[in-house]
Amino acid sequence: MAIEEMKIRDAFRITPSQLSDNRGLFYEAWRIGELTELSGQPFTVKQVNYSVSRRNTLRGIHGTTLPPGQAKLVTCVRGAALDVVVDLRVGSPTFGMFDTTLQEADSGIGVYLADGLGHAFLALTEDTCMNYLCSEEYVPGTMVDIQALDPALGIPWNTSEPLIRSEKDAAAPTLDEAVALGLLPTYQQAVASYGGGRTA
Repeated sequence: MAIEEMKIRDAFRITPSQLSDNRGLFYEAWRIGELTELSGQPFTVKQVNYSVSRRNTLRGIHGTTLPPGQAKLVTCVRGAALDVVVDLRVGSPTFGMFDTTLQEADSGIGVYLADGLGHAFLALTEDTCMNYLCSEEYVPGTMVDIQALDPALGIPWNTSEPLIRSEKDAAAPTLDEAVALGLLPTYQQAVASYGGGRTA
């Protein structure tokens, strides 16, 4: 497999090497040793989530306060999605930047997001299913929501059809509003949560 750091610091794209024969195919989705070595961050799975979405559903941008934080490894297991990572850590070298990944179920591509990063995706097919491996269990009241259509972020969703969104996501503050309200984690908090991983 190939693990590459994305434009967003502490976000990684994992592309597996597939082996195929007359039975079908096989691939390793990820290895904890390689991911930990490259990211400098331990990753222990404490919760597994799935979302199933209609085509043109936009979910996010979702993050988590620190503490408790919640690193994620996200993979499309059915259909296809435009997956987006946004740096929500105030003071980060890549704060306010985003990177995109086309995730298709048959590719096996996954995206790892460290504590403090935000996640969103647009479902490109009907019945798109996303799998989330999470480092922490969900704690009510700790989710951070940011407006995915924030013009200052400028995420290219590239759809002319009406989006399907939750009321909560549609009412989420812009990045600047979230900063003013003190809703976002700092880069220093995020680095501390990594437990001594790389900091430079």
